[in-house]
Amino acid sequence: MSDTTTDYYYTKTIDLSPDEAEARVREELEEEGFGVLTEIDVQATLKKKLDEDMRPYMILGACNPPYAHKALEAEDKIGTMLPCNVIVQQSDDGRTEVAAVDPVASMQAVDNEALRPIAEEIRDRLRRVIDRI
Repeated sequence: MSDTTTDYYYTKTIDLSPDEAEARVREELEEEGFGVLTEIDVQATLKKKLDEDMRPYMILGACNPPYAHKALEAEDKIGTMLPCNVIVQQSDDGRTEVAAVDPVASMQAVDNEALRPIAEEIRDRLRRVIDRI
């Protein structure tokens, strides 16, 4: 397993199939108070729309309702950055990579200090999800 932090996401590569990893991600998201609002199967979509083959790649739109509510109260346009995306994709080496957005990085574009502690809490929760899979 390997962990990486970048400027806008947190990632981990694991020895599970994409389906197994997705199931674990969903369990861990629920443990941290998130629900999955959206699911985009990029592999299936590209095959259907473009007849292109792609490795397994799923985008899960995760939402923690109490924190989403706080963020929307602090900044009504923050919905343009919600939900928080988590990806599950097969790596070139056959392993599976799971990555989550860093909401602190994405919300730096918003000039509203009230969002920072909310974004930090969500970042910490998403990191725990990734760390535990």
